Amino acid sequence: MDFGFTAEDEAFRVEARAWLGEHAKDAQDRRTWERTLGKAGWIGLGWSEAGYGNRSATLTQQVVWAEEYARSGAPPRSGHIGEKLLAPTLIAHGSEDQKARFLPPIAAGDELWCQGYSEPGAGSDLAGVRTKAELGADGTYRVTGQKIWTSLAHEADWCFVLARTDPDSTRHHGLTFLLVPMDQPGRIEVRPIRQMTGTSDFNEVFFDGARARAEHVVGGEGGGWRVAMSLLGFERGVSTLAQQVGFAAELERVVRTAVETGAVGDPVVRELLVRQWAELRVMRWNALRTLGSSGHVGAPSVAKLLWGGWHQRLGELALRVRGAAAAVGPAEWSPSAPYELDEVQHLFLFSRADTIYGGSDQVQRTIIAERVLGLPREPRG
Repeated sequence: MDFGFTAEDEAFRVEARAWLGEHAKDAQDRRTWERTLGKAGWIGLGWSEAGYGNRSATLTQQVVWAEEYARSGAPPRSGHIGEKLLAPTLIAHGSEDQKARFLPPIAAGDELWCQGYSEPGAGSDLAGVRTKAELGADGTYRVTGQKIWTSLAHEADWCFVLARTDPDSTRHHGLTFLLVPMDQPGRIEVRPIRQMTGTSDFNEVFFDGARARAEHVVGGEGGGWRVAMSLLGFERGVSTLAQQVGFAAELERVVRTAVETGAVGDPVVRELLVRQWAELRVMRWNALRTLGSSGHVGAPSVAKLLWGGWHQRLGELALRVRGAAAAVGPAEWSPSAPYELDEVQHLFLFSRADTIYGGSDQVQRTIIAERVLGLPREPRG
């Protein structure tokens, strides 16, 4: 793709930057912020071609908005799972009734979503899903099983769930993509997972006969694998470029710290800093190169391998340039605050998971080996 920003794109950037500069500093709770974004027309950019969304925007303008949002310091999004993952999946695979029901509330910031994919025995190996869904005589499915590492499940109104509807099926056969309401006391339980950062960004979700309507099956019963794989392709689109804006800000802080502590005087540290800068540029060029493509099977895996390892090495480098001070917490210990971390310590600890979540490095390399290079399939037990 010949990628570049036009004069219209830059005018769009000026508008986005001005709006964010005026409103981001006043953002309150995350749900209210989603509604503020929706009311101003910033959710669902580009959906207008499908008859939904708030305003039209070209692909490059969607990149502009994502970059400006990352630069603005605005709060983390609660609605991005619905907007960036479910919505394009519905546009591609959903019925007209499903689009009319679910896209407008996402665009308005009124309904939040979470993703029910990973399970204790099916993380990177998504085809190992064991959560089951049985269709009852009343036309509703009963969903039973457990999902794990479910981001924002404690806030979500809905969950899109990959479940096994054919009990005799194996691997990627017999799976169905279901839209499940989360407000089902006694049938759905959400348990936060405390991480080594001290925070609880992820959750376990237990389904005990949770109800899902038959008309909320996307892609037909048994078509879940095709829909799920399509969704994973959307997961690494425009948002990747916005992610890199955040990476650039983190790298800038690490460089500044290296200068302040004198670590930059070490030639090995200087080489590592330059390498991080160069690799970040390569990631950006690769993302721009693949952004408008029809979706090469190996592109998402290459992107995940690049940024996962890069961010993990940045966390290690951030501690290295701080020296011994990196081992000391930002506040005195107290019973009410036994585990306080500063920004650098949080970066280091959280980035340990970068090469695991979203598909581990080993799985990404297997995908590239088998589906791109045509190497023999890995033996299965």
